[in-house]
Amino acid sequence: MSLSEIRKEIQKQANPKQALNLRRFFKTEKGQYGEGDIFYGIKVPEQRTIARQFDDLALDDLKTLILSKVHEERLIAAFILVDQFKKGDEKKKKTVYDFYLKNRKGINNWDLVDLSAPKIIGEYLLDKDKDQLYKFAGSKDLWEKRISIISTQAFIREHFFEDTLNISEILLNDKHDLIHKAVGWMLREVGNRDLQTEEEFLKKYYKIMPRTMLRYAIEKFPEQKRIAYLRGKI
Repeated sequence: MSLSEIRKEIQKQANPKQALNLRRFFKTEKGQYGEGDIFYGIKVPEQRTIARQFDDLALDDLKTLILSKVHEERLIAAFILVDQFKKGDEKKKKTVYDFYLKNRKGINNWDLVDLSAPKIIGEYLLDKDKDQLYKFAGSKDLWEKRISIISTQAFIREHFFEDTLNISEILLNDKHDLIHKAVGWMLREVGNRDLQTEEEFLKKYYKIMPRTMLRYAIEKFPEQKRIAYLRGKI
């Protein structure tokens, strides 16, 4: 499989009307977080299908795709990397992990982060030092910060919550809505497995955390408890 072949298949699936909707949805106007992103208008299931067809694409070709200006090319590259990581031995997993880190500037929208970071960064670091995530948490780059917290979803699935809580604390005063949503989401995931742990964190910080972060974190709480948190009466 070659770069030219996968690009031909991607372009074959293009839908200009859908592309217009996606440009709005992913905030591509000047000054927005996805400024300048180009869309072909391909739905995610179709992108996954293409990724499966080209799952043995070479890293050199994947680098071209993941650094493309076209959103779908980057996401398809991320899907292929996830698949190669999942199927690979330890050497291959490290290769994919290193490649992902080196080319992370192509992982520059929330869907790209959410659909790949836990399955590559998170899975790789499960039994390893987590310093890279803390470096990202302290970054000025929006997407590195989102990678830092979303990657911990892999740890949460294994009932390991410490890094999620630590990184949530680091990001508590972040100004961006996409970080508020990401942190709240991961806190909710912690609560889905250990409600006491989530509530211990919330009781410490709920009065100062951004409203969106809190709303995401308590989304599945009983109504009366949600209202109490939102009114600051816990």
